[in-house]
Amino acid sequence: MAEREEARRKRAGALLSEHKLDALLVTNLHNVRYLSGFTGSNAQILLLRDGSARLLTDPRYDAQSRQETNCPIEIVKGPLFKAAAKAIGRVKVRRVGFEAASTPWATWKALDNALPARADLRASDGLVEGLRQIKDATEIELIRSSCALNSQALEKALMCFRPSMLETELAAEIDYASRRAGASGPAFDTIVASGAHAALPHAQPRAKAIQKGILLIDMGAFRSGYASDMTRTVHSGPAGVRFRRMYRAVLEAQLAAVDAVRDGATTKSVDRAARRVLHAYDLDEHFTHSTGHGLGLEIHERPRIGKTDKTRLAAGMAITIEPGIYLEGWGGIRIEDTVVVTRNGCEILTPTSKELREF
Repeated sequence: MAEREEARRKRAGALLSEHKLDALLVTNLHNVRYLSGFTGSNAQILLLRDGSARLLTDPRYDAQSRQETNCPIEIVKGPLFKAAAKAIGRVKVRRVGFEAASTPWATWKALDNALPARADLRASDGLVEGLRQIKDATEIELIRSSCALNSQALEKALMCFRPSMLETELAAEIDYASRRAGASGPAFDTIVASGAHAALPHAQPRAKAIQKGILLIDMGAFRSGYASDMTRTVHSGPAGVRFRRMYRAVLEAQLAAVDAVRDGATTKSVDRAARRVLHAYDLDEHFTHSTGHGLGLEIHERPRIGKTDKTRLAAGMAITIEPGIYLEGWGGIRIEDTVVVTRNGCEILTPTSKELREF
């Protein structure tokens, strides 16, 4: 593992010259973990062009940092940015990048004031995140394991389902089953929405009984640091003709988008494949979000699978495919899988069936 993270630091360091940087101060904790293996809640990495790096953290993580990383470590008492400024001064670099998206303005200002006069602080965006888009074989197996756990948790929770159950109760059963199966926690707040409440794409579970009819469940888990994401829409009681037609439309859209995923395809072409199917059903105006997103150490990573996104997919990317339709006053249907891009298509990592289920 240490060799893998050292190789990542080398690759990231090699990119600094392309960004016209001599060094990069890494403050995004997911990027810190990616480059070092360190999982603590307070850390920064100073990365140089040759791939050498120094991990800065506080005394709480003295033992943990030595256990988790082979990166040189500096234990800091006080604000990390002050120690980072001193480290930058010692290596005598001029153009120092900082991760603008994860650096508050006040921290940036304090860092800028603490730097030696010769150092020039420059905003950087997405350098490490770009590397994180392509998962190696170990990462793919960790995501696969997380997906298997996620699906197992759904089946366990549905075994407890009863018509009088509250949305919040079912969400709690899902989270409990996920933890019991080995998750470190949910990848996001579990969505359980029944009836017309399912018309809200990011509905929060209510302390209300699950209604007969639509039941939308969106859930994910973190296992060994990696996320999974899955949505299934089931039906409480016998499904009627309208729901069956809607469900078929979303399922066909989801399968069409999955079929469009391959190395070299643009993200917008995948999104277009889903929308084309829904347009044929005259339902495309009810699809109000993007078709998917990348995931890995975070539940939402690059790339975005949307209408205007032009990213070209590459083998090793882990993404979600999740078209849905939402009709206010009626409800919503979404079907989502986590997939990994391959040279000739993709592999679906979500093992749960997408056949319509009635309870």
